[in-house]
Amino acid sequence: IADQIMPAFGAQGLVVSTAEAGRLRITGYRGYAPHIIERLDVLPLDTDFTPAGHAIASGIPAFFADPEEMRRIYPEAQQVSGKQAWAFLPLIISGRPVGCCVLSYDQPHAFPAEERAVLASLAGLVAQALDRARLYDAKHELAHGLQQALLPRALPRVDGLRVAARYLPATRGMDIGGDFYDLIRLGDTAAAAVIGDVQGHNVAAAALMGQVRTGVYAHATLGTPPDQVLARTNRLLTDLAPELFTSCLYAHFDFARRRVCLASAGHPPPLLRLPDRVTRLAVVPPGPLLGIDPDAEFPLTEIPLTPGLMLAFYTDGLVETPGVDLDDSLAGLAHHLAQADERDLDLLIDDLLSKSGTAGQRTDDVAILVLHDRS
Repeated sequence: IADQIMPAFGAQGLVVSTAEAGRLRITGYRGYAPHIIERLDVLPLDTDFTPAGHAIASGIPAFFADPEEMRRIYPEAQQVSGKQAWAFLPLIISGRPVGCCVLSYDQPHAFPAEERAVLASLAGLVAQALDRARLYDAKHELAHGLQQALLPRALPRVDGLRVAARYLPATRGMDIGGDFYDLIRLGDTAAAAVIGDVQGHNVAAAALMGQVRTGVYAHATLGTPPDQVLARTNRLLTDLAPELFTSCLYAHFDFARRRVCLASAGHPPPLLRLPDRVTRLAVVPPGPLLGIDPDAEFPLTEIPLTPGLMLAFYTDGLVETPGVDLDDSLAGLAHHLAQADERDLDLLIDDLLSKSGTAGQRTDDVAILVLHDRS
């Protein structure tokens, strides 16, 4: 607002205030010293200290061409700000005044009828922009809260496993998405790890992600085999008919029998790093994505749980880069994992994110879950 309006009307100061809980809260300003803004912030709407509250209450613009005009009604206002002319423009949304935009001048300034009309019309555009910004903030706060509520706050401790995980939203859009991960304790000798990716970066994707994660968790805690965990979750999603695709990788760790059993619903295969640092992609034949075919089957893959084995689960946002061949990206990720220091798994994830180029700007969400057998 300041960049567009102040030069156009030759103003030297601008303040945007909103009405919140009966008070004037300054949301932005230009051309004022901070201590002046502190004095003007959070004043009651019925204050006689500034015309802003009256302009909001009445919905009528107020113009003061020189300090004398201001002094007759609001004697303290000019002394505080040091300005010499003011235009108080109520911001009206759907017929309801919700804020005030104040233009001010360092010298007396006449406001001809034409300029007053233009400023009043411009205030309507400012109000619309403010309303859209506040609506976006509200949606963003809701979506972010939903995302955080649906992801695990902390991974459980599982004897025999070191674990670390990270979720990074796409840097474009609402900072939310459908990527998820989880680690589930299944008694003293077993655990399950899951990672998935719901198509999209919006509230619908985050909500479906929560349903998938809940479905997987419910079936996993019953001791259901990996292929059936995915099959039953798949039937749930086909009943819900979400119209969004979901990939998922589920792994069951059996510490007593020293094996890992995996099943995939169209998800990228995990990376395996052996104790000698040899790193490769696990061969996990994928079934179809969840939510498409209610009768889909998901092949099982079993690998030995070698002492010191490390598995890295990830979503495609970590390896899919425009203009880069996917096989090259996967090979690069395997190389980085082979070279990474295993002593701190959180630092290891930082290293993988940095070297994959996803630590900065991202067009897709990224989730990564690393599990290291410490037996």
